[in-house]
Amino acid sequence: MIEYCRILGRIKKPMKTSQLKKQLYSESASLTKALGNPLRLEILDLLAQGPVSVEYVAGHTGLSVANTSAHLQVLRKARLVSADKDGKQVFYQLADAGMLQLLCLLRSTAARQNAEIGRLLDAYRAEKNSSNQVSFEEISQKLNSGEILLLDVRPAEEFQIARLPGAISIPVRELKARMAELPADREIITYCRGEFCLMADEAVELLRANGFRARRMEKGLPEWEQSQVAE
Repeated sequence: MIEYCRILGRIKKPMKTSQLKKQLYSESASLTKALGNPLRLEILDLLAQGPVSVEYVAGHTGLSVANTSAHLQVLRKARLVSADKDGKQVFYQLADAGMLQLLCLLRSTAARQNAEIGRLLDAYRAEKNSSNQVSFEEISQKLNSGEILLLDVRPAEEFQIARLPGAISIPVRELKARMAELPADREIITYCRGEFCLMADEAVELLRANGFRARRMEKGLPEWEQSQVAE
């Protein structure tokens, strides 16, 4: 009888609907908690370009390696990113294509719902003379006609991972010294990491100041990839 009672005690009772609902929301909140940090959002923007090392993320966000690693562990625990080891280095990337879609949606929703984001971007782009952005549709129409040149101004390492078709790479920090490589008779369309990435705007300002016709692509590489999947 005593043994029977012990066995009965180990059998889990059916979970109440209200308990299950609370647990489901609690698990969902762990994901939004991981996203609720501006530094981690910046890291995710970087990982949206493709798999990169902890050291690369640290170098391009201004964080220490230890701080970067701590943020990445939070994102990994929330299953937002995955990691692979190559020798002594650990490379992180977005967990899956759904995470890329979520990140793009998060940025576009934030820009639409938060007026301050739009105000800040508009003011910055007016200053950089890059307010006139090129739509994905216009790029698709002109891509094979020779009317435009796509210029990827992200770091060269990211260009090697993924790029727009036909694009050439000149990182924004090298642009001033390499302008002789660009054609003077074609409009140059710059692009970078995403909607909140400002390297493409810096490039437009520099190109226009040196007599080139230039605009930036709306949004960035991750959003372009998402638009192609949607088609």
